[in-house]
Amino acid sequence: MDLSETARERGIKYFLISYTDLFGAQRAKLVPAAAIGDMQKAGAGFAGFATWLDMSPSDSDLFAKPDPDSLIQLPWKPEVGWLAADLWMDGKEVDQAPRNLLKRLIARSGYQMKSGIEPEMFLVNSDGTLISDPADTAEKPCYDQQALMRRYDVITEICDAMLQLGWGPYQNDHEDANGQFEMNWNYGPALQTADQHAFYKFMAKSIAEKHGLRATFMPKPFLNLTGSGCHAHVSMWEGGKNLFADPAGELGVSQLGYHFIGGLMHNTDAICALTNPTVNSYKRINAPRTTSGATWAPNSITYTGNNRTHMIRIPDAGRFEFRLGDGAANPYLLQAAILAAGLDGIENKRDPGKRLDINMYTDGHTVTDCKKLPLNLLDAIRTFESSPATKAMFGEEFVTAYAKLKNQEWNNYARHLTQWERDNTLDC
Repeated sequence: MDLSETARERGIKYFLISYTDLFGAQRAKLVPAAAIGDMQKAGAGFAGFATWLDMSPSDSDLFAKPDPDSLIQLPWKPEVGWLAADLWMDGKEVDQAPRNLLKRLIARSGYQMKSGIEPEMFLVNSDGTLISDPADTAEKPCYDQQALMRRYDVITEICDAMLQLGWGPYQNDHEDANGQFEMNWNYGPALQTADQHAFYKFMAKSIAEKHGLRATFMPKPFLNLTGSGCHAHVSMWEGGKNLFADPAGELGVSQLGYHFIGGLMHNTDAICALTNPTVNSYKRINAPRTTSGATWAPNSITYTGNNRTHMIRIPDAGRFEFRLGDGAANPYLLQAAILAAGLDGIENKRDPGKRLDINMYTDGHTVTDCKKLPLNLLDAIRTFESSPATKAMFGEEFVTAYAKLKNQEWNNYARHLTQWERDNTLDC
């Protein structure tokens, strides 16, 4: 696709050449259509060290080369076209760049992983201290019709945008926490889903701002309310065939599918730093039961059938749902983590063991032979960087860069003095 010609045909005046850094922050340059031809060939230049990448001021320029196939015209400002970009430096692809990593894993797989995601968000006031709807106070607010319709203007503007883009949105609902919403669209190839996920977060935040609100994907912005997850529904395809589907398999899932699940279970503790990447993430997956009666988040590495109290559930034949990821997950690293762990399972024929058909919320304490999820970000980082599997799956440069920056983030958090410490240890 010639982006200059596309700009003329579609009336695009500017392009956002965008990339997602290691911490999930979206970085961009706004490029006039008159200059997009050169940018398409050479990329837009950035100082990589100024974003969350493991680089220094002595490194060469970082170039973000836009992928024309990712082009999205902003539905709320169609004169602007958004482009996901791949990162290059010194004539080579940057190994630590999240989108580059996902593309490498897709090429290695030999198959096509497809996924659909369920990103939850809160609509809050501008400083994030309160939910935006003071009337949204129900003890069990999930699917609350009144609360959903009070946010009709915001939700439908986002949904209409997805319809316009051809994503196939099919439902919107008020979620289990007061002020929390979820919007769903059709599943697709992993890279397409990651690009859409990245754009969706940008779009939801932008449209919420138009309405004087703030959309946050923070995993646990309110301690007494259910946190925001980002569940992924996963299948593996070859041509037009779903390789996870097998009518003769248990719950309609093939042996390949169970090997994939086995790989996820084997590697979950090693990839948790990617699927749950912030200090706040561990307030969601290790949370006490909320006012609604459930956390909607796992704390153990188990799988089951159609049962939402486990980390992995098989709701239908030919796919499974991975319920660990949260709203802070980097769109590209979420897909990369799932794919890498699953490929490890396929390549090593990992057995997930016997599924557990129990209520983990009430009877999880009776299960003594399953691994637990990390209790905090530091534990997750240490497991991630010490695991031989992560280096084999993601490459040395990526693991080193990600662990270095995440350790810095943990140290910055640890230097923060909290009111809890004052309340509990001032008179020690």
